[in-house]
Amino acid sequence: MFKNKFKGKFIAIEGLDGCGSTTQTLRIENYLKKIKKPYLVTNEPTNNVIGGIIKAYVEGDIKLTSPASLQLLFAADRANHLEQEIIPNLKGGINVITDRYFLSSLAYGALNIADDGWLYNINDLFLIPDLTILIKTSAKTCVKRIKANRLGVELFENEDKLKKVWNNYEMLSKKYPNISVVDGEKSEDEVFSDIQKEIDKIIK
Repeated sequence: MFKNKFKGKFIAIEGLDGCGSTTQTLRIENYLKKIKKPYLVTNEPTNNVIGGIIKAYVEGDIKLTSPASLQLLFAADRANHLEQEIIPNLKGGINVITDRYFLSSLAYGALNIADDGWLYNINDLFLIPDLTILIKTSAKTCVKRIKANRLGVELFENEDKLKKVWNNYEMLSKKYPNISVVDGEKSEDEVFSDIQKEIDKIIK
């Protein structure tokens, strides 16, 4: 993976489904707007064709014959995302915030991919964020939020799977740089306050 040498800062928000990553991403957007810093908010999977296939699979609308197929789609979607959107904006001095990035692929992908080395390798040429916010929320809390706020439950959204995914996230947080873990069991305002402190360290 390579470090960000561009003018803009790259921030990824990560965590279990139901952790509040999308809510906090929107809070970050409002904050950067308030302090008059240039920004772009984006997400993975993206809204392009490859991202659409991934979303259709996760929602149960299509089937893929192997877990490797899904991870290769994630990698292709990410490569395109970087080339077409993230890096051009960073070069232009725009701060880019993404709701999910490569850490999600590794944490969730390891549920069905036995060869961790292969999973790491297909993500190894991507850009490392200047800051990754990892929202720590229990699997039980996440499932409760998902059931309260969504009409259906998607592929990875059950408590046993989410517990395993969180274990993967914790391991990854020690392997990769620039990761800050925040307590997602706090109130929405308190979580954002913790995130804001981390953002203020890199965006002056």
